[in-house]
Amino acid sequence: MKRWRALLPAVLLGVSTLLVARPADTEPEKPGGFGAGADLTTAPRVGVDRPKPTFMLRERDKRVHGLKPFQELVDAAPAGSTLRPPPGNYAGPVVLRKPLTIEGDGKITIDAGDRGTVFSLEADGVVLRGLRLTGSGDSHDTDDSCLDVRGHRNTIEKLVIDNCLFGIDLKQASDNALRGNRISSKPRDLGVRGDGLRLWYSDRNLIEDNEVVDSRDMVAWYSHDNVYRRNVGKRSRYSIHFMFANNNVVEDNKFYDNAVGVYFMYTEGGVLRNNLISHATGAAGMAVGFKEASNAVVEGNEIIYCAVGIGSDLSPFQPDSKIWVRNNRFAYNGIAIKLTSELGGNVVTDNVFEGNLNHVVQVGRNTGELNEWRGNYWDDYQGFDRDGDGVGDTPYELYAFADQIWIELPPARFFKTAPVMELLDFLERLAPFSSPELTLKDAKPRFLKPETQKGRVQG
Repeated sequence: MKRWRALLPAVLLGVSTLLVARPADTEPEKPGGFGAGADLTTAPRVGVDRPKPTFMLRERDKRVHGLKPFQELVDAAPAGSTLRPPPGNYAGPVVLRKPLTIEGDGKITIDAGDRGTVFSLEADGVVLRGLRLTGSGDSHDTDDSCLDVRGHRNTIEKLVIDNCLFGIDLKQASDNALRGNRISSKPRDLGVRGDGLRLWYSDRNLIEDNEVVDSRDMVAWYSHDNVYRRNVGKRSRYSIHFMFANNNVVEDNKFYDNAVGVYFMYTEGGVLRNNLISHATGAAGMAVGFKEASNAVVEGNEIIYCAVGIGSDLSPFQPDSKIWVRNNRFAYNGIAIKLTSELGGNVVTDNVFEGNLNHVVQVGRNTGELNEWRGNYWDDYQGFDRDGDGVGDTPYELYAFADQIWIELPPARFFKTAPVMELLDFLERLAPFSSPELTLKDAKPRFLKPETQKGRVQG
């Protein structure tokens, strides 16, 4: 006890010194600092990866035992030079920490023998082109991948990435261009595959003309202002999943046979334009999803054969914000648009709704006037256009009759198209014994279906 009493003054002095020296106490926070509006792309790089384990050659698959290590070629190449290796198969792993251009011409394979990460890019201004990367490990703890990108302004083109847990993994890596790459995961169950393409605190990257198939997700977390263009995503879980990722652009992509097309979660801004999203089916099948997202634009898309076309939960979320849905085609979906929020703020204009089992479903109670519906084409519109101006003479109004049962009690959805439910709905419409809910009112519905081309409604 006496010893602690002797040390107490020194401890208190050290604590007081730390408190006095805190930057927040000595000067006000400046714009661009580490506050709510912080730009973390200018922050120093931090060690976010778990240490990569080292594997002896005998621990790797025998197929790589007699191969020349590719690391030797990388080490021998001068910084800033172009490396054109002789065609053939090489052993990984590879770590690149200097600017270099590596041209594979589609004739170079780097194989890590099913252990660890195949290629780690830890430099700026690198060009990787025409390589095949294969044979990563299968550990989620160490994020085993085909390509780790930890630098800026790199160009990654025409890579073939297969038999890898994670495909391309960017962490704190900005202003890179990823073009024309083909990515697939290890043949595992969907939930335990790695992500085909992952961005984490990585901004302003261009991701175009890539193909991601049989993977888990493409994800972007805390990553802003990225562009996804002309990519193809198939047989995965999420084509793209944004979380706390603002102002990203997704345009001219094709997403087939995924559980979810594009999901915006806790985001602000963002554009989804001229994409084709089809066959997002299953219990959670959804072409486009919003979760507490704000100020997004969905336009010119073709959304077909999905369980749900657009599913919106508490979106738009921020006060006085909106989500604009315009010039899209919703065709042959179970539900074209499903809203689970009573906040309003959705502006739905100049879309085509045809062949859907349900055009719009509103979960919860509202007056049908919280969202704006204008100039849409509804294939079940029952009005006329006597003056020939292309606009229906009477508004299109959608009411929920017996549908309220399965909307408010999800387990009853199993009986949705059962004869008893159809009969109950018919009787409700014929002689309502309860007040139907007004889901929406489109004051100026299109009378004739507009022409569509590549998902864009021609108006």
